[in-house]
Amino acid sequence: MSQTPGTLLAALRAEPPLVQCITNYVAMNIAANVLLAAGASPAMVSDAEEAGEFARIAGALTVNIGTLSAPFVEGMHAAIDGAKQAGRPWVFDPVACQATTLRRRVSAELVARRPTIIRGNASEILSLAGESSQGQGVDGRDDVAVSEEAARRLARESGAVVAVTGPEDYVTDGTRSARIWGGSPWMPLNTALGCALTGLCGAYAAVAKDGFDAAVGALAHYAVAGTRAHEGAVGPGSFAPRFLDALHAIAPEELDKEHRLRGHEGAPA
Repeated sequence: MSQTPGTLLAALRAEPPLVQCITNYVAMNIAANVLLAAGASPAMVSDAEEAGEFARIAGALTVNIGTLSAPFVEGMHAAIDGAKQAGRPWVFDPVACQATTLRRRVSAELVARRPTIIRGNASEILSLAGESSQGQGVDGRDDVAVSEEAARRLARESGAVVAVTGPEDYVTDGTRSARIWGGSPWMPLNTALGCALTGLCGAYAAVAKDGFDAAVGALAHYAVAGTRAHEGAVGPGSFAPRFLDALHAIAPEELDKEHRLRGHEGAPA
């Protein structure tokens, strides 16, 4: 039986997982704050000299290619080696993977290493699946609905759960699928909230028995927090602190009551 988002949140807070985040310079602070607010413990460890060793003690690893460099890539591969040796889940965020030759090459290398979860916007997922997209830089310009078939194919080919995020999120493992509603239009106007969501996927993966449940749980937590934070916010600036407060304040039973998702238990939604 699937684990509900609330069940996973309760497990996360009962024994806060250590989540190793190899993420970009823009996202480090907000990603750490999001994980702390949700109840997890973040560690921004990326240097190849220690990344593999650290991954063996972390509960999960997340890899984000937002600010690529050769040392970052070396650290990513070392950390993935360590996570795999320890049997830990890892999450891949293919930021702007369609933008340059380097990003396309590194993304293909990382997908081949079989992440537990791939989380990206629709443009990134289309690109990873070998299709054209309208993405420009880090901005996703394709609708989530357009990417759903590509996401299912990518999941089957990579072995990963694929989470496509946008105004309405879509999660699939190639067979099962779910859609999650919620959030706020202020979320895309706050830098690196998507990158921080990848970190939260890692936290949920650390306590879940199944990557599909982990992705659904993390996205549901984010969506409910975004919906709550939107109330009373007048713009992206006032939304940001309310969002962190909402992530922290949501109780497991409230998450199960307030989330809006469909298709979690059945065939593709």
